[in-house]
Amino acid sequence: MIQIIGTIFVAALGLAFGSFLNVCLSRWPAEESVVQPRSHCRHCSHTLSWWENVPLVSWLVLQGRCRECRSWIGWRYPLVELAVAVLWVAAAGHLFRGLIDPDLPPIYLYHALAIAIGKMIFYWLLVALALLDAENFWLPNFLTIPGAVLGLVFALLVAGIGSLIPNDVYLHTPGYAILMATILRLLSILIAAGIILLIRWIYWLVRRQEGMGLGDAKLMALLAAWLGLPQALFAFGVGVMIGGGAALVLLALPKVQSDAGGWALKKLPLGTFLCIGGVVSSLWGQRCIDAYLRWAGF
Repeated sequence: MIQIIGTIFVAALGLAFGSFLNVCLSRWPAEESVVQPRSHCRHCSHTLSWWENVPLVSWLVLQGRCRECRSWIGWRYPLVELAVAVLWVAAAGHLFRGLIDPDLPPIYLYHALAIAIGKMIFYWLLVALALLDAENFWLPNFLTIPGAVLGLVFALLVAGIGSLIPNDVYLHTPGYAILMATILRLLSILIAAGIILLIRWIYWLVRRQEGMGLGDAKLMALLAAWLGLPQALFAFGVGVMIGGGAALVLLALPKVQSDAGGWALKKLPLGTFLCIGGVVSSLWGQRCIDAYLRWAGF
């Protein structure tokens, strides 16, 4: 029962924060306040009533159209709300499983709670950055840089709490665990961002033009801060494969084929693909890495 109630609560919370994210995605590129004015139609400026602002439900009731001017609202709104809700439920799953175990020491629950809250923040940031890059080719510093700092703080907090959990192999003091986590994460951030900068430099040497923005390097730093270097590299690999697949699909389109001379100049939002890779890596990356190491005999 606790798991069911908790899942419903987190899903509803995710829908609410996804709805707020939609406001941010619409107003940040236009440099508008996300607080004022109230939510309104972007076409006719009709101020939305409370029942027109219920996440996901209102979109379904209104059939994706403004009640006043009947303009198409867009699929982005329900998909963002649903994505945040689903990811937040996935982030809280481990915590719910711990809550139903009465014999579990409190320190395990604190550890699971810290991980759940951290992942919720991480997923919200990734959904925001993925959509901003897909719609505007924009990875704003006010998200990537504070996001990387939050990821580092999250890693240190989890390491400190984790050091208090009894371990049959070895024990570390919180101070030592936090120091090692700091060193490893800072190195991870530098290496992950450095990979993008190196690729960017090589591309410039070959074509004498920029192929990647600095925002992609900052995004890789954010991924490394939250996930660590191995999972950040896994996210990069997944993102590159998805981006490559998208490029092949674009090349197969008749319109692109007719523009054979300019196909290489088509812009793709690498940040969007990296964010998708980050989500995949967070959910299944470590298991994939462990499976590969076992297969390789390590």
